Amino acid sequence: MRPGPGQTVAGRYQVTDGPEPSAAHGDDRYALDGRTGRRVLLEGLDLPEVVVADFYRADQAITGRWLDPEGIVAEVAAAIASCPEHPRLRQAYEVVAQDGTVWISGELPAAVPLAQLLSDGRLAPFRVAELAADLAGALRAVHTAGRVHGNLGIDQVLVCEDGAALLGGHALGVAQEALARALGGSDGRRWTDARTGQAGVRAERWPPELLGAPGVAEQPADCWALGVLLFRLLTGYGPFPEQSPTALFAAVRAGRPASTEGCGPLRPLVDQLLAADPAKRPDAKAIRVWLTELLATAPEPYRPDEEASSLPVLRPARPLSVRRRTTAEVVAPEHTAKHARSGPAAPSPVLLVGGVLTAMLLALAAVVLLGG
Repeated sequence: MRPGPGQTVAGRYQVTDGPEPSAAHGDDRYALDGRTGRRVLLEGLDLPEVVVADFYRADQAITGRWLDPEGIVAEVAAAIASCPEHPRLRQAYEVVAQDGTVWISGELPAAVPLAQLLSDGRLAPFRVAELAADLAGALRAVHTAGRVHGNLGIDQVLVCEDGAALLGGHALGVAQEALARALGGSDGRRWTDARTGQAGVRAERWPPELLGAPGVAEQPADCWALGVLLFRLLTGYGPFPEQSPTALFAAVRAGRPASTEGCGPLRPLVDQLLAADPAKRPDAKAIRVWLTELLATAPEPYRPDEEASSLPVLRPARPLSVRRRTTAEVVAPEHTAKHARSGPAAPSPVLLVGGVLTAMLLALAAVVLLGG
């Protein structure tokens, strides 16, 4: 039984009654680390109960116990120790086993699950490109360290407050693969069934090279998973049918993904990542370079023009020109205000006298002409 609020895991992690675990984290737990005081995410992997015969006890010949977690814990601990620190990788801290469950404590940042952003529909292509560039950087760091992430999917991606993507789930993926090998052994059918129980019917976890005989995922499998995730974010659905393992495996084997026309400017990259031949898929470094070049050509965010608050004004037939005003045309503001208060200006006395003299001279000239 999974521990509830107030209970302690491994004598160190006290399960809190804080935010409810999100759909992205399934039945995992939020906890407080008693040693460091930090809040952590506890990812749990339930171990199956195996039945063993006990011939040394007459009262109980058949007993049950949990699958020995020692091998799984050792693999996960090695993965945690070798996983590099990277700003786009969610870190795992420790792995412990208790009461039939393997617990992995990890970073709990202020972020929202990527799946939550898809609640309103698919994402814009250039926004997907930004997230994919972050994920490609995280994968490159893992691959450079000689590791394979093995658990890239929408449930393992968080989006931080600054909009950047944060990839987690590496240690949990290692635990799931180890458990599938422990249950399936070398039998291909049993291994496939056990791995399906751990990985689910998700195309990200089933590249063509992992169908059939038991195998270990290589780095191109992570690139396949990124291609499936991009297709999902851009179109709102997966590139292969996922209603059953049979339908998914048949479509992947036949190399019949859905049309990538809805992937927009990322279509060439998605086509390469979904190549059936692992050797034809670009690596994490090439993916990031391709996305960086695409983002360099991204258009500016669209901002609709504000509605005009007045009627449109007709533009002149010819361009406007600037004309300098002469000194005589410049009117002092105080002058204009003074005459605006006093009304029309009265005629000057000098002008009146001049007008009278002019009229008298004209009259004398008329008399002389008539008298002559």
